[in-house]
Amino acid sequence: MKTTNIEETLKEVFGFDAFRPGQAQVVERILAGDSALAVFPTGGGKSLCYQLPALMLEGMTLVVSPLIALMKDQIDFLVGKGVKAARMDSSLSAEESRQVWDDLWKGDLKMLYVAPERFASERFLNRLRRTRISMMVIDEAHCISEWGHNFRPDYMKLSRLSAELQVERVLALTATATPSVSADICESFDIGPQAYVNTGFHRPNLVMHMTPCSAGERDRLLLARLAERPKGGTIVYVTLQKTAEDVAARLVEAGYPARAYHAGLDAMERHEIQDQFMAAADGLVVATIAFGMGIDKSDIRNVIHYNPPKSLENYMQETGRAGRDGETSHCDLLMCPDDIATLENFSYGDTPTEEAVRGVVEELLAQSDTFDVSVYDLSARYDIRNLVLSTLLTYFEIDGILESLGPHYNEYKFQPQRSSTEILAGYDEERRSFLKKLFAQAKKGVTWFSIDLEKAAQAMGEDRKRLVSALNYLEEKGELILKVAGLRHGYRFVKRPEDSAEVVKRIHQRFRQSEKRDLERMEQVVGLCSSRGCTVRQVLAYFGEELDGDCGHCDRCLGEKIPPMPDPEEDGLSQAEMKMICELMQEGHEALRAPRQIARFFCGLSSPAASRARLTRDPRFGSMSHHRFATIAKAVLA
Repeated sequence: MKTTNIEETLKEVFGFDAFRPGQAQVVERILAGDSALAVFPTGGGKSLCYQLPALMLEGMTLVVSPLIALMKDQIDFLVGKGVKAARMDSSLSAEESRQVWDDLWKGDLKMLYVAPERFASERFLNRLRRTRISMMVIDEAHCISEWGHNFRPDYMKLSRLSAELQVERVLALTATATPSVSADICESFDIGPQAYVNTGFHRPNLVMHMTPCSAGERDRLLLARLAERPKGGTIVYVTLQKTAEDVAARLVEAGYPARAYHAGLDAMERHEIQDQFMAAADGLVVATIAFGMGIDKSDIRNVIHYNPPKSLENYMQETGRAGRDGETSHCDLLMCPDDIATLENFSYGDTPTEEAVRGVVEELLAQSDTFDVSVYDLSARYDIRNLVLSTLLTYFEIDGILESLGPHYNEYKFQPQRSSTEILAGYDEERRSFLKKLFAQAKKGVTWFSIDLEKAAQAMGEDRKRLVSALNYLEEKGELILKVAGLRHGYRFVKRPEDSAEVVKRIHQRFRQSEKRDLERMEQVVGLCSSRGCTVRQVLAYFGEELDGDCGHCDRCLGEKIPPMPDPEEDGLSQAEMKMICELMQEGHEALRAPRQIARFFCGLSSPAASRARLTRDPRFGSMSHHRFATIAKAVLA
């Protein structure tokens, strides 16, 4: 599809007569060749900011988002308009996946949607290096910032990757960036002030209500809110999967058409619930935060937090799904202080022990100048979750100790589509000899050949990259089908620290600071609910936006009666629970040596070691999830 005029494209392809606030400014900066940051509220029209210019630029637009599976409607729309667009994710069938690879090899794709983890694929990166990428779009860009509410190590590497892949411009998108996080994003991608577009967070059509309550009052309040609020699509947000099931069941008993939605349901059921909600005028879903991402339903009238969000960023993102059509919609938060323990426990559970950090640091510092590691193996060996281990490795890069050399796979598997004689016949003597030696290194299985590239390169006296290029070329030509396994990440020492203990202390302190920031964000939510001042004004101030006066449309401004915040229940362990802790410690499980490991176990937070030892199947696992993590850890040390 060839397009040359912005207004014509907007009308003919997307069906709009005019841009929404901020869109035109972003599109103009992108078409002028600049990188840009767009901070738009949820539902503010971020996708048009890259879809439209993508059609007008030469080359491919690469969209990086953690929500690829939920962008199917976007891609279907583009394909329906004749745009060669595709996504690459695990939900594709083998045939669909091969088609996307074929289109990528041929250079036929105009837009490709991928998750940030896709850049761990050596094959994918090799192909991108041969592709003209006119624009890289980074959705949920706040994940780049270490100081943001949802830092993801894969995101931090996107700045380096965009330079390595010679991306011509970057468009960063987010709905929840504070001023400091926005500054981080702009610095990472060299985005100038003229290309930073923030349309503001104020949504006058959203009426915000925050009601402090006890756990015993909450169900009554939920039913009262549903009866009082206008009819229409409603999302009730909860923290845990079990809560979603329990609350949905109680609402059904009360006569509401409620459905529970969470990540524990199979994909088919989740899609069926989502489709039903989209089609219904007054659908009601009780959901964990797994629901709502990528939902493009403009007439959601009510968003109710049965459990509190874990931060003001999450609150803005989740309430932002209401009233996208501009009509009055209500956002209720039923603030029970006892719920904070559950959110705290997730944060505590992610923080590795100092012993685990020391083990990883000392193993890394003992490596040669250039080395590679398996995140999966390190995670299992030191009982640190994969994402947390990846963050630890990222800290080494941030501190200038290591430089990433990118991912690679130990083992390649291939399935020839013709006999080796037929494949080799098409090459000159030198290449034929090289391929013969390469094929000779492979071991034949039932239907697949496997080859260890490190050993093969050493045996052949060749550079490993040449072997990878050869296999990729044969796949591109349709001579064989490739599979890869054994992901490892390569690193090179930039500088070797003199004191490993200092590195351990600094990295562990970083994790503790991250944990502390998470807890502070939760307290900000409690503080907001306790306040008697204008709710909207306080939320906007957090994001750097000042109102001239009170909003006039939140519950505080409307003069609604606000009950005092109840005191949280005293968090003490019973004698039976203390006995259970003592008995577990006496059993001497290798996976439960440290107080944090034991506290994780009783709070129901899985870890690599506990999962491997099948301790997550123990009936005591999660039996104290209603208690605070710190209470259990203190009891272990007593």
